Amino acid sequence: MTTGFARLPDVAAFRLANLHVPVCLIEGGDIAADRNGLVRVDIAVANGRVDAIAPVGKVASGAGPVLDLDGGIVLPRLVDCHTHLDKGHIWPRCPNPDGTFPGALNTVGADREANWSAEDVRARMDFSLRTAFAHGTAAIRTHLDSLGKQIGISWPVYAELRSEWAGRIALQATPLFGADAALDPAHMQAVIAAVKAHGDGLLGCVTYMIPELDRALDILFQAAIENGFDLDFHVDETKDPAARSLEHIADAALRHRFAGRILCGHCCSLSLQAPEDEARIIAKVREAGIAVVSLPLCNMYLQDRQRGRTPRWRGITALHELKAAGVPVMIASDNTRDPFYAYGDLDLVEVLREGTRILQLDHSGLDWAKAIARTPAETMGMNAGAIAVGAPADLVLTRARDWTELFSRPQADRTVLVSGRAIDRTLPDYRELDHLMGQAS
Repeated sequence: MTTGFARLPDVAAFRLANLHVPVCLIEGGDIAADRNGLVRVDIAVANGRVDAIAPVGKVASGAGPVLDLDGGIVLPRLVDCHTHLDKGHIWPRCPNPDGTFPGALNTVGADREANWSAEDVRARMDFSLRTAFAHGTAAIRTHLDSLGKQIGISWPVYAELRSEWAGRIALQATPLFGADAALDPAHMQAVIAAVKAHGDGLLGCVTYMIPELDRALDILFQAAIENGFDLDFHVDETKDPAARSLEHIADAALRHRFAGRILCGHCCSLSLQAPEDEARIIAKVREAGIAVVSLPLCNMYLQDRQRGRTPRWRGITALHELKAAGVPVMIASDNTRDPFYAYGDLDLVEVLREGTRILQLDHSGLDWAKAIARTPAETMGMNAGAIAVGAPADLVLTRARDWTELFSRPQADRTVLVSGRAIDRTLPDYRELDHLMGQAS
């Protein structure tokens, strides 16, 4: 496998020399970082695992060749904690008619009813997984639309793919349905049964300001407690400041003394609250132990869209304020080539690059790389997203020597190592899905 540097040694032991790593992504060790939060190190690899990490020239020489990375940034393989693999790549047969959230919701609903067979869902999910793997993703959490007949279609397909992809990408899935459906005992029984049979101990829904929201949340929290599930919610994906279901989730977590993990995605309306309301909600979120993931690409695409009017708002949550309060924060891919987001490629390097611009993560701390690596891994309960002695040598090698170089180009020539071996980074061709797109081609 050729790389952007040279031919990577295909041997059991070798050393990557003269490279930069974000200090926030190194487990253990005490190496001084530069003004960009990067440390210059050598990494020894043996039998697929990281054998040593030390300042340049300080790794004891051992067996195997040395590859000089000339200062290039090296990341661990990355962690995508909020995706929709079951929706991915349906855009050619059901484009969003106007780019709005209602347009996406209605179009996806019609396509799901007409086309989401086991064959269709499996082909599109596998295509997405091959794409994410080629870009350097180690773990993914996907939301699965869990309504009616789709519960019995998507969950068994997901479980099969999770098994097939074990050792390449670690997968988690959480159900997705509207909060009002939680009030239906038959629906909840079907969802819980699917999660128990095929899932990963996760439950959740889309929350919005229905009159019965607190009752719906009580049902979900109680089910999670009884079954030992963690929770994952879609929250307040709107520019309406009256949407405060995030606060209701925090109140429910405190009311139930919930001890499991909670992840809330989107939380768009939080950034439009009056300062005193924002501060109150964030304090509750922190007290309740809730983590928050922002989806900057998708939300900038959907939010504040009006025909003929330039958008005034980026659609993102108050991520800086949440982080400053001690809330675990992260960013993720969300939708891929479907009516909720027409673009995207499950490439977390792109997500960090564009998220840095959209959320102005630069000039605000040196540890934002954690948002696509260690923090989502911790939230998902996975041992991933960091470079550590003894851990698998799962690495993303780039030629970029600092953040401006990394973010100025798409790093298409990156090299991805899985257990110390370079993978084939050839991306799947969209034409593979043409047979599922009907008249679209």
